[in-house]
Amino acid sequence: MSVITYSAYAQKLQEMGISRSVAENTDLLKAVEEIRELKQQKRAVILSHYYMSAELQVTHANGGVADFVGDSLGLSVAATKVEADAVVFCGVKFMAETAKVLNPSRKVLLPSSLAGCSLAESITAEDVRFLKKKHPGIPVVAYINTYAETKAEADICCTSRNALAIAKALPGDKLIFVPDQFMGKNLQQRVKAETGKEMILWEGSCEVHEQFSPNQILGLQMMYPEAELLVHWEVPDDTVARTLSRSGGILGSTTDIINYVAESKAEQFILGSECDLGATLRGMYPHKEFIVPCIRCPHMKQIDIYRTRDALRALGTEREDLFRIDLNETVIQGAYLPIKRMLEFA
Repeated sequence: MSVITYSAYAQKLQEMGISRSVAENTDLLKAVEEIRELKQQKRAVILSHYYMSAELQVTHANGGVADFVGDSLGLSVAATKVEADAVVFCGVKFMAETAKVLNPSRKVLLPSSLAGCSLAESITAEDVRFLKKKHPGIPVVAYINTYAETKAEADICCTSRNALAIAKALPGDKLIFVPDQFMGKNLQQRVKAETGKEMILWEGSCEVHEQFSPNQILGLQMMYPEAELLVHWEVPDDTVARTLSRSGGILGSTTDIINYVAESKAEQFILGSECDLGATLRGMYPHKEFIVPCIRCPHMKQIDIYRTRDALRALGTEREDLFRIDLNETVIQGAYLPIKRMLEFA
């Protein structure tokens, strides 16, 4: 790795709160350099979620490997604009599946087959068919955190960034929202107040966000009385109700949180979301302080620099099928329309 590239990469990691010893790790730097070369050789791009470890969030322009870093909606939009032959998705399986639905002719690789999602696994296509039979004629909104075969049974998908707009725009006085019960309850308060609509919910949850308890956040608010609170839609509704009004802040998507910090005059923030979003925020706003209860998504953390390198090495070889996302044509066609409708709200 050139001195200039290394310097930019190391500096960005340090801004994100990563220690100098990690930034100067020889094996890490060699892997980053190889990934940058392999991307060019194999005409591949890397999409990296905000919940990835900091080493995967540094962009190519800053000496890193990511061609685009974003939330679920941002990555979905980026997937529609890919011009490379292959996409390496540093996220979890449902995200890579979405990229495949939007790019059926391109290869999509997921660096670890273990990168699943507790929320996506909480509901199946059969479950959605059951709900539609039980509530005929009521539109089904499937959160992006679902697998492609589940999406294929929905009328429209949504992300945490556009869920409220979609819920408000749908016709009728009821809608089915799956699978996150806590996000659904948080949304329901706004939707009910603004439209009077009733939301029929499923009992799924995210194993990361459900851990943010009222007592945990209240304790941090006592320790940092000047801090504003940043909480994701997936955090339990009782936690949101008991804590957000105490300090001010925002309930919203990952990008909503990022944008809120940019506009806020506060200097301290308590983060109620995945731990490595804290690294993202520190890198973007180095002069502000972020208090982060470090709850990590075990599925996201299955993906690292080295597994990403391995996926790129395998591209075009007999080992490619260890990483490649394959969906049958029926699922791709079924999931495409709900995803396309979602992107109209991007």
